[in-house]
Amino acid sequence: MKTVLIIDDEEKLRTLLARIIHLEGFEVIQAPDFKTACKKLSQQAVDVVLCDVKLPDANGVETVAEIKQIQPFSEVILLTAYGNIADGVQAIKNGAFDYITKGDDNNKIIPLLYKAIDKVSLAKRVQHLEKQLDSKHSFQNIIGHSKAIEQVINLAKKVSTTDATVLLTGETGTGKEVFAQAIHQQSSRNKQNFVAINCAAFSKDLLESELFGHKAGAFTGANKDKKGLFEEAHNGTLFLDEIGEMPLDLQAKLLRVLENGEYIKVGDSKTSKVNVRLIAATNKNLLTEIDNQHFRQDLFYRLSTFSIRLPALRERTSDIGALAEHFCKLFSTKTNQTTKIIGANYTYALINHSWPGNIRELKNVIERSVILSEGSELNIDTLPFELLNNSPIQPLFTLAAAEQQHIKKILTYTNGNKTKTAELLGIALTTLYRKLEEYKIG
Repeated sequence: MKTVLIIDDEEKLRTLLARIIHLEGFEVIQAPDFKTACKKLSQQAVDVVLCDVKLPDANGVETVAEIKQIQPFSEVILLTAYGNIADGVQAIKNGAFDYITKGDDNNKIIPLLYKAIDKVSLAKRVQHLEKQLDSKHSFQNIIGHSKAIEQVINLAKKVSTTDATVLLTGETGTGKEVFAQAIHQQSSRNKQNFVAINCAAFSKDLLESELFGHKAGAFTGANKDKKGLFEEAHNGTLFLDEIGEMPLDLQAKLLRVLENGEYIKVGDSKTSKVNVRLIAATNKNLLTEIDNQHFRQDLFYRLSTFSIRLPALRERTSDIGALAEHFCKLFSTKTNQTTKIIGANYTYALINHSWPGNIRELKNVIERSVILSEGSELNIDTLPFELLNNSPIQPLFTLAAAEQQHIKKILTYTNGNKTKTAELLGIALTTLYRKLEEYKIG
């Protein structure tokens, strides 16, 4: 139930107003003066305050800011017997929702209450979503307690409170965008946009237009002006993934933005100004790219003001178990299953894999296992073929293990149709049944 506080020293009017509002389904509390109102505000959450302008101990117009300080989400509607424009303007400047005259505007009070309640509800929903976003992209959400990852987290936390440009390096799938978002979320820019782009996903001309925007008529198909990502990220953070793939002439334009905050839209003749915190990422060795004349040395030194190398998953094997459990819970929920238990042999296989695809590869492996697993435990039978050599029970290179896994894969492909499976394997149906019995494949 939404709560309304009425502050008015006229008891009869206050009581009448309270009765009308209560009949609309609101909880109503009353106060004859501002001192009493402040005490009630400090004790109970209030959605809307109806406050008389002339109180025995305060001026209603001046109380708006104080009410907002005690309860930031409360909306204040001021009531006055003698309205004047100057007070109304000042009340709105102080944060009042509205300023109405008693008597003449009585029919406005209930509709205004509902509008104010809608605004309060929206503000609370926004705050809830912001908290969820903070939690999702916070450093606390990065899984792992190995020394390697904790060192990286500590470095990222230190740089996040500054405006320094950050270069994240490391193999594909190590979580560079996750760290970029966490750095943004802990920065002073966290209320502004976090904008990300993969530089490898666009041709040179398209990438330039995406980054800097274009004017109408700049090229065929440019029918109207378009904002670039730098403009979208103004006062926020721009994350350039795969920066090593950016063409050399665009690198020069990026350097100009980093040095003086200026850029020119495609097809424009004048410069635009922007205030953006840049985070870049690459899985390439940029020093080698410089030697091969694929990357500008001056841009490298400008980007690497603060460089952080993310460890490969094989360098933090003690975190694999926690990551696997997290993904197992995630995909069990996603597929409407009870959370699976991860068996010891399964964990052994994970820990002994080299993980060339890093966390992204681990995530895909766990999702596959959750989908294929029929029992309450993830077992090695659901692992991809290349991970089976890590199992202490079934080494990869034994002929029997390879044959067993191949038969299972074909059975999965045919949805258990044994006739079709035998046909695809090129063996007789009786031979298939014999092998199913031999390998104890149900």
